[in-house]
Amino acid sequence: MIMNSMGTDKDGVGIACGAMAGVSLVVGSPAQQHLPTPSPFTDSVTSTRWSSQPSIHLSNLLLRSLALLFSLISALSLAAPSSQNGDAPFSDYPELRYCFTVTILASIYSAFQLFKGVCDISHRGLLISDITSDYISFILDQMVGYLLMSSSSVTVLAIERDELAASLWKATMVAICMAFASFLVIAACTLLSGYKLCKRIIW
Repeated sequence: MIMNSMGTDKDGVGIACGAMAGVSLVVGSPAQQHLPTPSPFTDSVTSTRWSSQPSIHLSNLLLRSLALLFSLISALSLAAPSSQNGDAPFSDYPELRYCFTVTILASIYSAFQLFKGVCDISHRGLLISDITSDYISFILDQMVGYLLMSSSSVTVLAIERDELAASLWKATMVAICMAFASFLVIAACTLLSGYKLCKRIIW
């Protein structure tokens, strides 16, 4: 009788232990299944293609925009007085023709560089490879800067002429100032291109 009761107790304890183990397994397994899994995209910040670009690209776009603006103002300031009655056109003076031609070339070059900069940000390396682009930009920036500086220096000689009309004289002064401002911006672009080229080759 005692042994039966002891056997019964042992069986009951065994059943209870088994039941508790089963409960612990059943209770523990859903908790383990619902543990939060860290995602690699949890801390990612949504950003546009423009905001994710380094500041050097945005600085390049700003400088190219200023160069385009100053070059266009210089060229248009010479062409505007030619439409007025009684004023000799700027094409009668070789210095002014040279300044107009150089500023038009600088405008076209700045527009191309601006377009290329936007394409490089949107689709990197689509038009031309980065290393080739750095070489070309560094060389052409120096050439355009030299032409702008020489045109500003040559146009100063036209101011000393007495036969210039008042409107054309004022336009020439504006053209010189804007051409020199465009030269300063192109010079900054040259430094930026040289920095990018040295960083790519040496560093």
